[in-house]
Amino acid sequence: MAAFEGTEAAYCTSSGMSAIASVLLQLCIHGGHVVASRTLYGGTHALLSHFLPRACGITTSFVDIDDFGMVNDAIVEGKTNLLYFESMSNPTLLVADIPELSRIAHAKGVTVVVDNTFAPMVLSPARLGADVVVHSISKFISGGADIIAGAICGPAKLVNSMMDLQQGSLMLLGPTMNAKVAFELAERLPHLGLRMKEHCHRALTYAARMKKLGLKVIYPGLDDHPQHNLIKSMGNKEYGYGGLLCLDMETEEKANKLMNLLQNVTQFGLMAVSLGYYETLMSCSGSSTSSEMNEEERALAGISPGLVRMSIGYNGTLEQRWSQFEKALSRMHENGLIKY
Repeated sequence: MAAFEGTEAAYCTSSGMSAIASVLLQLCIHGGHVVASRTLYGGTHALLSHFLPRACGITTSFVDIDDFGMVNDAIVEGKTNLLYFESMSNPTLLVADIPELSRIAHAKGVTVVVDNTFAPMVLSPARLGADVVVHSISKFISGGADIIAGAICGPAKLVNSMMDLQQGSLMLLGPTMNAKVAFELAERLPHLGLRMKEHCHRALTYAARMKKLGLKVIYPGLDDHPQHNLIKSMGNKEYGYGGLLCLDMETEEKANKLMNLLQNVTQFGLMAVSLGYYETLMSCSGSSTSSEMNEEERALAGISPGLVRMSIGYNGTLEQRWSQFEKALSRMHENGLIKY
């Protein structure tokens, strides 16, 4: 994992959330301060906004990471411990300007932690200026939707401090990865690059076709995505723009109807809150992976009630799967739920 992310060291944990929590607890002192993106995985948002203030007195200022002035103003020299964001946000697919955000944080002596779960191989945060990279290995890296695991990639000094006998969060909280899980993952890492290329290729193809049909699609590989040029400049060549896309169906009712047709009628994919599987997985983010956030927080994060997050799989042929998607759309059209 360290070689893969380009860091000095790495430590593999029992889950993505245990990796995130361990890093936050190690880098923040009691009464500390975090500046974080307002668009985060729901569990991370809840950890920062509810658990850490109650248990540790650690507070968080949530910001629009696309607004560099807002980020800079939120960082308080001498108080802020770290800047935290996702390389590609869950679920809105906002792409972070990692080099610029790292420059802003480092100018004030603040550590930069990036969750790269959505973009393994696609983006390399540590090579772009970040200090620490965390992963939920359960997703793309595992690829089988059958393992729960996480990873922390960063400086050897940090990883060693986390293993300290008296002060180490990894040593004392016990989130170490199971040895059998580590063995299974070691067998899957060699073909991660091949899998990511196909996830990304199909996601771009489907996103372009969905856009042509007049659907409201969000995908960083499309020219009209606000960070398209940014990801093009930061991304690792040949690995595309990520394996996830979002369809905004406007209402939760329409989102659920579409997903029901795609799963139970045309067999395009499966309704599930995970991602990175060889089958396409779909979820309505507002009522699933972002349900820990209240309505106002979801609105600030840009999460529409009808936002369908799709993790595009590679099982079956591309054209076969597209045909299944089109059949479900036709059924939606017949029922007067969409126009295209």
